[in-house]
Amino acid sequence: MFETRGASSADLDQLTPEQLVTAIESAYRQESALTARRLACVAALLRRRSGAERRDPDLAYATIDGAEQTCAEVAAALNVSSAAAAYQVHCAEMLDTRLRRIGALLADGRIDWRTAQLTISRTDLVNDDKLIARLDESLAARISKWQGWSRQRIVNAIDRQVLAIDPDAARERRRRADDEREIGITPHPDGMAELWGIVTGADATAFDRRLSQLATAVCRNDPRTLAQRRADALGALAAGGPLACRCGSSNCPARPGGAVAPTGAQVLVNVVATADTLSGKSQQPGYVEGYGVIDADLVRELTASATRHLIVDLPSEAGALTYHPSAALDRAVRCRDLTCRFPGCSRPARVCDIDHTIPFNHTDPGAGGRTVLANLKCLCRKHHRLKTFHGGITGWRDEQLPDGVVIWTSPTGKTYRTVPAGAELFSNPAPRRSRTRADERAARIARARNRNHVQRRANTAEQELRQARKAEIEARKFRNHMRDMLFLFKGDRSTSPFCTWVNDPRESEELPPDWRPPPAPPVPDDPPF
Repeated sequence: MFETRGASSADLDQLTPEQLVTAIESAYRQESALTARRLACVAALLRRRSGAERRDPDLAYATIDGAEQTCAEVAAALNVSSAAAAYQVHCAEMLDTRLRRIGALLADGRIDWRTAQLTISRTDLVNDDKLIARLDESLAARISKWQGWSRQRIVNAIDRQVLAIDPDAARERRRRADDEREIGITPHPDGMAELWGIVTGADATAFDRRLSQLATAVCRNDPRTLAQRRADALGALAAGGPLACRCGSSNCPARPGGAVAPTGAQVLVNVVATADTLSGKSQQPGYVEGYGVIDADLVRELTASATRHLIVDLPSEAGALTYHPSAALDRAVRCRDLTCRFPGCSRPARVCDIDHTIPFNHTDPGAGGRTVLANLKCLCRKHHRLKTFHGGITGWRDEQLPDGVVIWTSPTGKTYRTVPAGAELFSNPAPRRSRTRADERAARIARARNRNHVQRRANTAEQELRQARKAEIEARKFRNHMRDMLFLFKGDRSTSPFCTWVNDPRESEELPPDWRPPPAPPVPDDPPF
């Protein structure tokens, strides 16, 4: 039925990079289609076994229902455990009865099995048939446009739809999860142990940030990896002290009294939400950076005593010709993107660099690459370096559209479209422009003209002062010359009633910096006649 022989390494070596990437994509789509085919067969078997169940009340205690029969046959056929087979049967039933459009996308190879799994699990608590039908239709319409999305990005988008269509299911999921929070320790060999737990998303995010703070407080000569330092920071946190540096230097700046953050350092957790959600006018969900989507009630709970930054108006383009964005523009970019904009990357925006899609021209900023929202995006350091050092005609190229969509072109010519995460989570993530471009240009010209007017007045005063200083120096030189001539030819004081200054001592021909010309004599009130 199926071709099982794969291409040999020699055959693959004859393909170009473009052909290899195309083959990878094709195989991945076929894998999705085959998975959908297998699950469709499991669903058909489940229907057959369930339809043939015995309805004998006297043997009810001993009845093996159709689902159990199907699980047993699937486990034997696939050589998997009963639990794994039960999961396969559950997914097959969900795609067959609840998420038919998602199942059709999987069969067409338009989505992968990972996305289908996440859709099944994140919609499990929606028990209303009409709501699940709406959710299936809404997700199918959106999911086909998702390209280059990470697992967390998909989870956020699905959760947002569930919260919008059936907030009760999300609240119930949150209530159940809240009841299951716990911390446990499992001993491991060789003196190690595994620490695991379930805590609230906000606490987990704050805990993660605190470990990173402690792990990065040591000096750069510490021999441990970041992962090892974070693990050791857990012990330092329990002991109530800083993480000790292991560089071995007596002059280490991270020693006690050095540049180490205090134990009680504040941990910042960013929550992104609409103003209506914060005020209680809307139940639109919010987003915790580094965690994911949360319901409106939790948003208001977390932000009750938080510092808020309202992003309404588009930041002014006054700083478009400067390399570094303003604080307002920086916040607007990070709130729009939420994550790194490279396909498949979910690094939080807070740890990303702000990248100019069209490179900033340091020699002539007006020539292109302006520092404006439509030319900025978030890239994690790894993908920022990838673009910088492996970009150009033969590498990765990016194009940014006015709405923030970034179109990436790979070295093999494949294109990938990434949409800002904020556009998917919020109905209006982009801040509104308070003035049109024409108004902004007119305001910019008015500011420039006013600046030139003020500068022109200052320039006029400066020019008049320079002329007065020059005239004063020339006058002093002339008077000194006349004094020299008097001494040379007469050798005595002048008795003339005119130019009596000739008898004064020589004057300095250099003026002090604060010299100013004497005020002009007052104009007489009456004419001289």
